[in-house]
Amino acid sequence: MNDLSSKESIAVRAIIFDAVGTLIHPDPPAPAVYAQIGKRFGSRYHEHVIKPRFVQAFEHEEDLDRRQGWRTSEEREIERWRRIVAYLLEDVADQGSCFQVLFDHFSRPEAWRCDPGTGLLLQQLTERGLLLGLASNYDSRLRAVAAGKPELAAIHHLFISSEIGWRKPAPEFFAAVRKSVELPAEQILYVGDDPVNDYEGAIQASMRAVLFDPNGRYPNHSPNPIRSIQRLNDLLPLLMSGERE
Repeated sequence: MNDLSSKESIAVRAIIFDAVGTLIHPDPPAPAVYAQIGKRFGSRYHEHVIKPRFVQAFEHEEDLDRRQGWRTSEEREIERWRRIVAYLLEDVADQGSCFQVLFDHFSRPEAWRCDPGTGLLLQQLTERGLLLGLASNYDSRLRAVAAGKPELAAIHHLFISSEIGWRKPAPEFFAAVRKSVELPAEQILYVGDDPVNDYEGAIQASMRAVLFDPNGRYPNHSPNPIRSIQRLNDLLPLLMSGERE
């Protein structure tokens, strides 16, 4: 069911995209923003120091969520980022103000970019009769970001972990997506850049999945090949090839 080119596969009627790392990207990159804003509050940490610490802090919070069964809320997501900021910029005296500036920064559409051609691709998918959605382990800030990006105008369904109460890859998250779009799981294609949260999570929920892998980090190999694309624009030909089978 997860092979788009299978003759037995049912037609895809909805495509749900991951947000951060797939359709939107922080611009400048998050470590640079942390370094710039941290400096305003007295931090001595440079971007090259913050980058690996960011990975460590994020993985620590992911592990905490895993042990809690992937349950979340708006309060939990705010606390996540408060803890990450405190770890990354531990030399800042006014932690509260620094956190708030960073939190507000990433709520603004201008803090994010879309890859070239994203808007056209989404419009073409809509014209083919596909329902489009955006699903993310994020908080309510995503609504303002998505609304402020013209490239995402074709997307009318938002699925946000803090509102659903579950984080990907929890099956409850994907069940909420399926219930909202009112389609069988096998008619939903999920596209995201995380092999566990996005790809495996969707597969386990009986959806079809494509991994967005722009740097070729996850090569397809047996016994469990991953269907992947390196450019978002490769998605439409992939769908069309399945229709011709």
